[in-house]
Amino acid sequence: MNKLMTILAEARAVLERVDEGVVNETAALLAGAPRIFVVGEGRSGLMAKSFAMRLMHLGATSYVIGETITPSIAGGDYVVAVSGSGTTHGVVWTAEKAQELGASVIALTTDAESPLARSAMRVLAIPAATKHRREGEGASVQPLGSLFDQCVHLMLDAVCLCYAESRGVDNAAAFKQHSNLE
Repeated sequence: MNKLMTILAEARAVLERVDEGVVNETAALLAGAPRIFVVGEGRSGLMAKSFAMRLMHLGATSYVIGETITPSIAGGDYVVAVSGSGTTHGVVWTAEKAQELGASVIALTTDAESPLARSAMRVLAIPAATKHRREGEGASVQPLGSLFDQCVHLMLDAVCLCYAESRGVDNAAAFKQHSNLE
């Protein structure tokens, strides 16, 4: 099998195990959020950043935690936290602190019993391989957490589709929000 089809087959096997209702429910929660913050480290952080960018295109007020222009968080805000293991120190700390400040946390992780999951009001469990290759994780021929990160990206794109649909945002409306300084 060629490499592209191998990656596609792995991602499909993971995503077929995810309850699509969780995607719809997450989009509905975020559609009612005054502001959405994202956090993650490494490639998982890049997936979170891409989600924040797409949410902005869809009309949401979104921020990346750690960027210089990110404001303080407040009650009613949402934090989307991404960590394959659910143990990444900075991500877990941020989720716990956000919760203390009255924000709601949505976690994307492979481990629904992890410290990150315990700090979240909603967990999107993604049964993919991470760099740790722990018992119970799906197998992957890809290095490190590639499969997890790919599935996070696709899952968050599905959340964006539901979000856009619920707010009546089509491609033309999203394009108006896209950068015009390129």
